[in-house]
Amino acid sequence: MTALQEIKVDTITGEPAALGDYAGSVLLVVNVASKCGLTPQYEGLEAIYRQFKDQGLVVVGFPANDFRGQEPGDNAEIAEFCSLTYDVTFPLFAKISVVGEEKHPLYEVLTEEAPDAIGDKEAHRARLRDYGIETTEDPEVVWNFEKFLVSRDGNVVARFAPQLSPDDPAIVELIEAELGK
Repeated sequence: MTALQEIKVDTITGEPAALGDYAGSVLLVVNVASKCGLTPQYEGLEAIYRQFKDQGLVVVGFPANDFRGQEPGDNAEIAEFCSLTYDVTFPLFAKISVVGEEKHPLYEVLTEEAPDAIGDKEAHRARLRDYGIETTEDPEVVWNFEKFLVSRDGNVVARFAPQLSPDDPAIVELIEAELGK
């Protein structure tokens, strides 16, 4: 088991878990938020999960309130929002921090193993700065809905900038490649 798979997390309902619980599956790990301009990506995440879950893909969502307070709810509120608004059926986990001093160990490993993202993170940062928003620096997560693709054996394969939608050809192509291994 890899270090990534051994990291302890809690499900959105408070049950202890680890990414190792999904050993043998390809994972798309995403930091999510319900009050973000990118929140409609929940729909795309659910669609890609349904499209590929029978082949071994699991989308795993980690709510985070690190960016402009865009995930203010508690775990129960987040679960209800995701279910009622986007009919989310992929696994959601307890709210964590993905940047800064309180960064969860999961995101320490993810950003260490994949410091660079596919997609233009700098353009996203520039847009944020245009709105007067302070931005993170590499290898930190830029914003909500940054995605990490993890292989069946628990290694980080790729990282995708937040603005890339889940159905972006770059993401789909790499998911299909990993599922085919």
